Amino acid sequence: MRTHFLSVVAACVTIAACRGETPSAAPAATVSASPATSSEVAKPSRPRIVFLGDSLTIGLGLEPDQSFPARIGQRLATEGYDYEIVNAGVSGDTSAGGLRRLDWSLQGDVRVLVVALGANDGLRGLSPAQLRKNLSAVLDRAAARGVTVILAGMEAPPNFGAEYTRQFRNVYPELAKTYGVRFVPFLLQGVAGDASLNQADGIHPNARGAQMVADLVWAELQPVLARPAPGAR
Repeated sequence: MRTHFLSVVAACVTIAACRGETPSAAPAATVSASPATSSEVAKPSRPRIVFLGDSLTIGLGLEPDQSFPARIGQRLATEGYDYEIVNAGVSGDTSAGGLRRLDWSLQGDVRVLVVALGANDGLRGLSPAQLRKNLSAVLDRAAARGVTVILAGMEAPPNFGAEYTRQFRNVYPELAKTYGVRFVPFLLQGVAGDASLNQADGIHPNARGAQMVADLVWAELQPVLARPAPGAR
């Protein structure tokens, strides 16, 4: 399934090239989106869970309440957890872009940071060493603030070669081990390559796929959550 997903991504990159576009114009990197507004970040709020990512996080092609962070927010409310969800996904963002806006994304009482970056690094064939450096900086800053991190692994398309793909994949488990953070080996596990769980582009999950991603992340998130005291807000 993972191999099929990579083949789909490679095909999208090839199509973009045939159109005279750069790989960054592939579906995962084409539509801009914004995370929470600055006023939402600045105002006093409940404890926060921030999702730092790209179009897979923002929920490209879905209704706002269908993205996987929104689905997790719905589950939090249903199960009695009092957290605010901040969807800091930006379509087309690379690990470098996520790092540049990290300090802004971590404003407020952030308790958990879900890092889901790197898909666009892989699409563009950016250096795995730079990916590692950028993600390390994100993890360092989160640790300095006492924020619990969940790191989600990504895959690179095969068109840059087996060695590139191997180096790219290895960045995530190695960082998770080094920093001792909770780890989702592949954000799209069980979803990638399944046409019934993806939109027409074959890359972005549909509503059912996004729910499966939410369930995958929830398995790592739920153990670190604290329930509010009875009657607390």
